[in-house]
Amino acid sequence: MTTRRRHRASMADVAAAAGVSAQTVSRVSNDYPGVTEATRERVRTAMKDLGYRPNAAARALKRGSFHSIGVVMFDIVSTGNFSILAAVNDAVSEIGYTTALFTPRSRTGASLAGAFKRLDELSVDGAILMLEASPEAPDFVVPDYDSLVIVDSTLANTHAVVDTDQYGATREAVGHLLALGHRTVHHLAGPAVSYSAVRRARAWRRTLVQAGRRVAEPVYGDWTAASGYAAARTLLRDQDCTAVFCANDEMAVGLMRAAAEFGLRVPDDISVVGFDDIPLAAQLPVPLTTVHQDFASVGRTAVDRLMRIIRTGETVPGADLLPAHLVTRASTAAPPH
Repeated sequence: MTTRRRHRASMADVAAAAGVSAQTVSRVSNDYPGVTEATRERVRTAMKDLGYRPNAAARALKRGSFHSIGVVMFDIVSTGNFSILAAVNDAVSEIGYTTALFTPRSRTGASLAGAFKRLDELSVDGAILMLEASPEAPDFVVPDYDSLVIVDSTLANTHAVVDTDQYGATREAVGHLLALGHRTVHHLAGPAVSYSAVRRARAWRRTLVQAGRRVAEPVYGDWTAASGYAAARTLLRDQDCTAVFCANDEMAVGLMRAAAEFGLRVPDDISVVGFDDIPLAAQLPVPLTTVHQDFASVGRTAVDRLMRIIRTGETVPGADLLPAHLVTRASTAAPPH
């Protein structure tokens, strides 16, 4: 049995039902002045009765805006990225915009270029790029795009950037451990392809060098608790390891589990600091000392900055660096004697 396709009401259908011209229907549809309230109400009633839906693309061309922004991100699973995306979506919804999400399959320049090509095809007013990939990669190129804000990037000289103060927050975390009396601080780093991981590792190293302390080789994870658990087996073999700065909280959780299996107590035998302050951090058997990032503020600030670019048509390079701060809990203490 075949189903007959229902006829979609046109502007002419609405005009005929309301007894007005198609131009009047267009004026009401786009909320233009010059139509009496009585006529406007008659047209709206006809639209509702006929199930008429204005053509969004045509309206966008007339008003010069699609009322939509694109978000390009490589990883939607991580707590930070998901929280920023949620804040972006809330912020654009409040101003009557929609969000189009693009997740490139790989962290390559070609994959990124493909995502921005899709942005053009779907007609958005601007885009937010959650980079989370090192701009030092050989094939890395940010596509030329008129209205763009980048989150997590060192590209402030050429682009509009919104970021947490990764460097300053890391120095505070490492300085906290040194102030407790630890001779040095080991590092459980994030993946080398990640901008955030690279930035935190550099700040960790610089802080130790400036303090005249030994700098052990970092051990790398992939942001997951499982990778933290695996990496800990290398870190904890170092007899001088009494404090570890972890590049995120999930890896810190894995490390703390491994420490318990090694017979080490946190913080009596080893101090652990994380980064992000995920909700779980405060609920662990030993609550985690960590750097608090305000992901919601990052998302909203990125939207505010993008809307300024869309309204003015001008991109002013530079970074909006949002503060982050250390939250001290039970996982850090003076080293064992």
